[in-house]
Amino acid sequence: MFEGFRKKLGGIFSSRNREETFKKSELGGRVFEALVESDVSVSVAEKISDISEKYVEKSGGKITQSQMVSIIRKSVQSVLDSVDAPQDIMKPPRKPFIIMFLGVNGGGKTTTVAKLATLLKSRGSRVVLSASDTFRAGAIEQITHWSKEVGVDLVKHEKGSDPSSVAYDAITHAVARKMDYVLIDTAGRMQNNKNLVEEMKKIKRVAKPDLTLLILDAMVGQDALLQGKAFMDDIGFDGLVITKLDTDAKGGLLISLCYELRKPVYFIGTGQRVEDIMEFSSKWYMDRLFPDSLD
Repeated sequence: MFEGFRKKLGGIFSSRNREETFKKSELGGRVFEALVESDVSVSVAEKISDISEKYVEKSGGKITQSQMVSIIRKSVQSVLDSVDAPQDIMKPPRKPFIIMFLGVNGGGKTTTVAKLATLLKSRGSRVVLSASDTFRAGAIEQITHWSKEVGVDLVKHEKGSDPSSVAYDAITHAVARKMDYVLIDTAGRMQNNKNLVEEMKKIKRVAKPDLTLLILDAMVGQDALLQGKAFMDDIGFDGLVITKLDTDAKGGLLISLCYELRKPVYFIGTGQRVEDIMEFSSKWYMDRLFPDSLD
């Protein structure tokens, strides 16, 4: 995981001697190039490079390789820290706590709903799923499979029915049974499909979710950033879930998403099993980007 980031960063330096000193002028645009080649967007790479240069100036303009890696780590951390921390949904302020999921087809949205249901159930919570993707062929069957696999309640209607009415019924179901969470699956937005966008806006108006999460696939690289901006403009969301992060060799995409979209990451997908989801920790992420020794 993230081996591309570590190799690019290690490639900034021509020497294996971690105590060899470098001047600011010698590093030049190497930091910027390494970041861009690691899937960090140009604007974020420029931001981190600027922060790094300021750290170098404070150190007297001449640093060792070990110090430079530490400086870049601090710079990346400062970018992540510039985004508000996610709320602790494991201790919801109200019940049922309603979470609406957005994302494009193929990004792992429905699977993520099942994964989060698994995580919540494992902590003693009672969960109901809303099959509000009534558009895509096989979507209702897919979430029906997952509800049985995970062992949680499901509210569904016929294919082609009003998605917002499904969400409303799921919330009513949860209230009547004093359940903890309602997880609303929605249709994957396709480019230029205004009808789907309007459907999701209606679901949001009807369900009044406490949290709206956008699912983004780490494998699509910078296209994920474009997807995020499109969803932000069309519907709006509160936070991110990054799927397939275990397959992300470059490693820098998450930095770009946080900074460019100004939204925190709530969860990450770390494998194919339904249990492979975890709450995002910037320390966990940074420790994997910057191990004690770079490749």
